[in-house]
Amino acid sequence: MGMLPREPEAFCEAVAALLRRRFQNQPVDTCGPLDVMIGNRNLALGNLYRMVQCEPHRADAVVDEFLASLQEGELLGEMALPLSLARGRIMPRLQPESLFKRLDPMQVAHMPWVNGTVIVYVIDLPRVTVSITTEQTVRWGIGIDEIDDLARSNLGRYRPDLEVKLIESEDGGRAALMSARDGYDATRLLLEGFHQRLSPQLRGDFFVATPARDVLVAISADPVDFVDRIRHRIDRDYRRLPYPITSDLFLVTRDGIAGTKAA
Repeated sequence: MGMLPREPEAFCEAVAALLRRRFQNQPVDTCGPLDVMIGNRNLALGNLYRMVQCEPHRADAVVDEFLASLQEGELLGEMALPLSLARGRIMPRLQPESLFKRLDPMQVAHMPWVNGTVIVYVIDLPRVTVSITTEQTVRWGIGIDEIDDLARSNLGRYRPDLEVKLIESEDGGRAALMSARDGYDATRLLLEGFHQRLSPQLRGDFFVATPARDVLVAISADPVDFVDRIRHRIDRDYRRLPYPITSDLFLVTRDGIAGTKAA
């Protein structure tokens, strides 16, 4: 594949050339610094670009894996998978609502959430995840609330024994990390009993940061200086990491989860 350009526009052109080899029956054109059109579908390359910048030594492998997953997802997305087969594989995924700047929200099965985020739903297959469309839910004959119940239930069973790593700073602040790097780290904020599980270690109500898909950090609500230091780190990660979600913190209490964006 060779060295990929660092400049976004040149990177986009290089990836578009690779896409033309894989999707020979569809036109592929660049339509922005990090956007291409495959047929009549827009593909944003911002996450791929960030992935390559985070792992430049694996650039070729990262791009090849991304394109292979894209091609496989395209084929699987065209299949009418019955609910009986999909039921145990439906998973939630936390994403920014800015997702709908390039997608039609009427076509995507989703639920609005807090902090400018939405919960979207995917079918988790061995090598790829396929987004669930509203058309798919109509074919299955179920509503978004039932999809959400199935997804949360599956998430709870996915890796129930995931270890929590607790870190304590010199000023008494505490942080808990849950990291499996399986595409659902940030989404574990939706787990039932999340407050009950972490509040003893974090001394009551706490904040959670989800700057990107593979990052979830729960932090004690004090001291203030500790929270501020974590905020700065989260801001950097949000700007740097692939699949960004939000730089705002979530407040997790016994009564539920609230966003801090409005405040």
